[in-house]
Amino acid sequence: MDGVRDGEDPLAVLRGRLVEGLALSRLTGKKQLGELAGVGRTTVHDVFKADGPLPSEHTVAALARELRLPVGELLELRRAAARLAGTPSGDTSAPGKPITAWEPHDLEVHPAGRDPTVQGPGTAVRRVLPGYVPRAHDQVLAEAVADASEGRSRMLVLVGTSSTGKTRACWEAVQPLADRGWRLWHPFAPTRAEAALEDLHRVGPRTVVWLNEAQHYLGDRGAGERIAAAVHHLLVSPERGPVLVLGTLWPEYVAQYTTVPASGGEDPHSRVRELLSGRTLAIPDSFDVRALAAAAALAEGGDGLLADALTRARSDGRVTQDLAGAPELLIRYQHVSPAAKAVLEAAMDARRLGVGLYLPQPFLTDAAIDYLSESDYADLTDDWAEAAYAELAKPVHGKQAPLRRVSPRPVHRAPGSSTALPALAMSASPVFRLADYLEQHGRTVRRALCPTASFWNAAHTHLSHPDDLNNLADAANSRYRFQWAHHLRCQAARAGSPSALAVLAEVLDEAGDRSGAESLAWRATEAGQPGALVRLARRRVQAGDREGAKALCERAARAGSSDALVRLARWREEAGDREGAKALCERAARAGSSDALVRLARWREEAGDREGAKALCERAARAGSSDALVRLARWREKADDREGAEALYERAARAGSSDALAGLALMRVQAGDHDGAEALAMLAADRGSSYALLRLVELREGAGDRGGAEALAHRAADVGHVGVLVALAVLRVQAEDPDGAEGLAQRAADAGRRDVWATFAELRDLHWDDEGAKALYRRGADAGDSDALVRLAELQDRTGDHDGAQATYWQAADRGHPAALVHLARMREEAGDHDRAEVLYRLAADTGWAYMNPIGAGIHARWPDGLDPDGKPSQPWDRTELPSNLLNSVRSG
Repeated sequence: MDGVRDGEDPLAVLRGRLVEGLALSRLTGKKQLGELAGVGRTTVHDVFKADGPLPSEHTVAALARELRLPVGELLELRRAAARLAGTPSGDTSAPGKPITAWEPHDLEVHPAGRDPTVQGPGTAVRRVLPGYVPRAHDQVLAEAVADASEGRSRMLVLVGTSSTGKTRACWEAVQPLADRGWRLWHPFAPTRAEAALEDLHRVGPRTVVWLNEAQHYLGDRGAGERIAAAVHHLLVSPERGPVLVLGTLWPEYVAQYTTVPASGGEDPHSRVRELLSGRTLAIPDSFDVRALAAAAALAEGGDGLLADALTRARSDGRVTQDLAGAPELLIRYQHVSPAAKAVLEAAMDARRLGVGLYLPQPFLTDAAIDYLSESDYADLTDDWAEAAYAELAKPVHGKQAPLRRVSPRPVHRAPGSSTALPALAMSASPVFRLADYLEQHGRTVRRALCPTASFWNAAHTHLSHPDDLNNLADAANSRYRFQWAHHLRCQAARAGSPSALAVLAEVLDEAGDRSGAESLAWRATEAGQPGALVRLARRRVQAGDREGAKALCERAARAGSSDALVRLARWREEAGDREGAKALCERAARAGSSDALVRLARWREEAGDREGAKALCERAARAGSSDALVRLARWREKADDREGAEALYERAARAGSSDALAGLALMRVQAGDHDGAEALAMLAADRGSSYALLRLVELREGAGDRGGAEALAHRAADVGHVGVLVALAVLRVQAEDPDGAEGLAQRAADAGRRDVWATFAELRDLHWDDEGAKALYRRGADAGDSDALVRLAELQDRTGDHDGAQATYWQAADRGHPAALVHLARMREEAGDHDRAEVLYRLAADTGWAYMNPIGAGIHARWPDGLDPDGKPSQPWDRTELPSNLLNSVRSG
């Protein structure tokens, strides 16, 4: 090949080119090169070491781009070196190992039993898997695997409740790739998030990235968004593919990550939401008739594990849960000793309120005390804790234990590694893990319970991880346990949590301690959260102190906050200093915010300076802003430059913009290309924007093509976009076609949109059709929509049927709807039954729901100092009280 003479080592030539490039650059050395290229220090060192391993394609491309060397030539040198080394994967340094080298249980496939043929004295027990029963979701998985095998990178996250077969399905799906020599990488140690961040950039082609229990990666408070961005970059970088990213999640985590925040609210999962859009696949909780028949056939063919499970699970179809030991776990939970149950319930509460996977023994032991009745506490022996843990460690059918002690594997890294050992691995205290199924059971049956005083005290005494403390502080606060929330937040701040420091800064500011607030916010900024100063600046603006706000933003800007720079720019703009605003936005852009240029372009447009706005959008587009490309495309479209608009939309779409896909779809409609419009609209919906699909349906319906509108809505529903059916049904209602609307609504309800009947009921309610609305609310309630029950009760109350309203609210409360408790409390209060009202208000507070909902505002007014853990009103307390070491550092700072 060019650049390599006969007999030359292509890897040596590659290194020589990089050495020469570094020498000719203005960089100070390998460290700066690695930082600019986004490559780890150890990786860069290995690249330039004469006997170092073959670098990955990603590393070569990143370094070549930074050194302004021809990327293609260097990648060809690398490939030649890989061929010479006889490396099938082309990358010996990439993380992972051949799929054939993995054992499924090491990838967290639930053990279902053990091989009876190898049991005996001195014989190791070999865990075995039952026969596999393919279901509908396996076909979708197979298609993703086939795409990856043919060279197209794919990602799929299986969503289902605990023990429904998600991980096993992923394992079965990748077996065809094992035969093709693919690797599998399971980032796990020292923590999952740290492992992913450390090595995602090194993932090579033909690799399965295994993100089982993906909440530990995507939901990580500090790293989740960066991991999502890194996975997205991996998927859209052709030179790094093909790769297959497989993950699993519980439904509640998907709901948490994909819920769009209220206008103006924080958006902690924006990148995760974008990554998951169109990449999730639901797994049913139970086997359907066809799957049960297939399982029975395997059982009849000699599969003892399936035969045993079917004796218990045939009636409800929960075969995978049975295989994983769920029923026995519940039986064990219900029949353990009082002390063991207290420990289990403390563990359940800890996990549902946000404590990490591994629970320290001292915390669980102290937390369990108040979970015991007076008589059970009096019966405790000196060794009660040891006996409880031993009881809970006994496995269920040789599969799972309710609470098992775990020993995180020690991690050995080279001196100077960028990833430190986790504190957990070095702790002298034993740590325990709650069985998955019991964790989920606790989230369901204990969702309306507030933990006891011993729980909060044990957390304050024994927990030290900032995320655990912050999560519990949030949980305490939402349950009106304000005093414990404050003390837990202080502990998190002492542990160095920048988010805790930021929250405490706002607490001090609200209490009038501006100096202390600014000191804490500055400490949060130094710890990596300059947004703390910006949030204080917002409060200053609300209080009318514009100059104080500017001063805080100046400090945040000096600390590197591009948000602060944009805010300062807005103020300069308002003061008529456009040049100053422009300079600040350019500073923000240099700090990594192309959004700053887009924002300034908006201001220019609002001021009538269209040309100036276009110029700024052009700059933002060159910096990679898809939002700017979309804005430019819209301007081109308004100017009738369809070709230019389409080109810009396509650029933005390739950068991942769903708005661009929607714009292209509507342009296709105008050009008469309806098939192309549909395909683009479907793709936009897969990426999280259903606007184009809804618009296409509206256009067809408005043009009288009702059959075409309905066919498109059904196609959208078939791939998961059920909201399009609901929207079309609403159009039919508005067109006074109730029969047509009902058929669409029933299809939407069958697809899981139980709220569709409540939507129709609201339309009837708006047209004063009370009886029609009540009938539809009841239909929604019968379909399992507890919100419909609450809306029905509200309508009954509003129309004078107070007894009926109260009965309906109780039905909703029995289904676990917290709003019903607040309504019932209000009704009891209006009836003069203040004692009963107070009990109901406390129950509502314990759910943690009412605090964040406007309907619960009356509870906060009722108990401004919050509640004690036992539900009694707290005495007035000092919200500015801080631990002495934290207080001293703030005052001196």
